[in-house]
Amino acid sequence: MKKTIRMLLILLCVCMITVPAAAEEEIGLDELLSIGEIEVEELAVWTFPVALEDMDPEFVRLANKHYLLDKDYVPEPLVTIKALKKNKDGSNANGGILKVGGTMQLQETCAAALIEMADAARADGYNLYLKSSYLSWKTQNTMYNNRLKKNKGKDDGWVSKAGASDHQTGLGCDVVPKNWTDRGMNRNMAKEKECIWMAEHCQEFGFILRYPSDKEDVTEINYEPWHMRYVGIPAAEYIMANGLCLEEFTGQLQAAIQDYLARGGDPAKVEAYLQTPTDQ
Repeated sequence: MKKTIRMLLILLCVCMITVPAAAEEEIGLDELLSIGEIEVEELAVWTFPVALEDMDPEFVRLANKHYLLDKDYVPEPLVTIKALKKNKDGSNANGGILKVGGTMQLQETCAAALIEMADAARADGYNLYLKSSYLSWKTQNTMYNNRLKKNKGKDDGWVSKAGASDHQTGLGCDVVPKNWTDRGMNRNMAKEKECIWMAEHCQEFGFILRYPSDKEDVTEINYEPWHMRYVGIPAAEYIMANGLCLEEFTGQLQAAIQDYLARGGDPAKVEAYLQTPTDQ
């Protein structure tokens, strides 16, 4: 949107003009404004509670059955998570984390934040174990089909179909207490002190509880007190403070983008944040 604005800065320029004393007289405002005009672009202001510069579009990317990731989507850069080694004083000696199983990968920023969160939890007396991390589309597809076979074709909401998994983003991870490392996970884990600690502090490190107990009708996934999702600290603090799930946050963000564009905002600033359902 363009708007003709008469440049008040001309006033400053005119004040710098030296007028001969003999011809000195008061110059009227209309005369000053008639000196010139300039076309400038009127830009809309971003009014969403989380600033654009405080969000990485990849970190707030939604993946579910309505927003499917492509088969070839791989988060970058992926890093391999090290098993924790401690110094004599108990501090983290190698930038690792307690984990269950073999090779695990996460998106680099997410991995660093998870290790920082685990270190903070350990300082408070809680040991957090990484049980599941990045899963490729192919791996998720195998897991989903195996789950369907086990349940005679019924999708029970415990395993997402390929493309819909938060784990494929490389930003979703399952983090559990020690006594849940060798058994199946269920909502009873929420009673554990470690999970209570994560629910209270995860946003401080850029994580959210991805599948809350009161949002099952929105996420279409069962309550998972162990599933952490990295979105970045500003977005995480907003989501957790307002009791949202990622689907609700995405809805708000997309509405804010459309409002911003309707008010003449710069499309280039929000283009990377746009998400369109894949089932439309």
